Amino acid sequence: QISWTPLLVVGYLCYLLLGAMVFHLLEKQAESYFRDQFQLKKLKFLQNYTCLDRQALEQFVQVLMEAWEKGVNPEGNSTNPSNWDFSNSFFFAGTVVTTIGYGNRSPSTVAGQIFCVFYALFGVPLNLVFLNQLGKGLNAWLITLERWVQKPGRAQVQLAIFLTIGTLLFLVFPPLVFSYVEGWSYGEGFYFTFITLSTIGFGDYVVGTNPNKHYIPAYRSLTAIWIVLGLAWLALVFNVGADLMEKFLQLKWHKPDLSLVEGATTKLEDEPEQPRIHIPS
Repeated sequence: QISWTPLLVVGYLCYLLLGAMVFHLLEKQAESYFRDQFQLKKLKFLQNYTCLDRQALEQFVQVLMEAWEKGVNPEGNSTNPSNWDFSNSFFFAGTVVTTIGYGNRSPSTVAGQIFCVFYALFGVPLNLVFLNQLGKGLNAWLITLERWVQKPGRAQVQLAIFLTIGTLLFLVFPPLVFSYVEGWSYGEGFYFTFITLSTIGFGDYVVGTNPNKHYIPAYRSLTAIWIVLGLAWLALVFNVGADLMEKFLQLKWHKPDLSLVEGATTKLEDEPEQPRIHIPS
């Protein structure tokens, strides 16, 4: 038998290195382009408004960055809707207990930060228990998925139905809604959907943050409920994928030598049973 743990570690590190290389190749050139464009726009702005100097412009840019870090959108004016009304606060509470943490909004007061720590301390385990109970509601599907390898007949059809319905409800249809409401492309909506339900939560796309759009009050609250249900489904898919991958690795590297087993069995069947002799120590 060969232990697959070292191979798994090597494969995991290689996967991280592969991701780093691909992201480096895809994003670094675009980052350099946008950085150059930003610098050109700053220079053009200074040329058009000669009353300003570079230092004043840099200070204003710093003010904009601080406002963004505090959750204040620099676009629009003071009539923008509050980031901490009940609907937005409900959505933020959901991102805390689900560990999504978009990063575009966070408590700015010391009291809010302390409360957030203790709220997450008890809320994250509570969320895990809730998702566990929600997953138990899919117990029949779990049994089917666990037996998929052994019974590939009807179970494969049920698995396909389960994955298809879940994909439509949580990954295909929601981007259509987000594209319509937020003005995103379908690709951007799909990207937001998966990044959210997988709890990666980069924060580059967040619903209900455009100051130029009027959202219904329940929009973000309904989005939070969709996130919780989608988390349960996608977590189940991830668990099944991890279980199948682990079984594959075990079958791949722990598969016994059947010829040795058959030879030993034949030898035991041919030889008569020998009496057991006890030798005292």
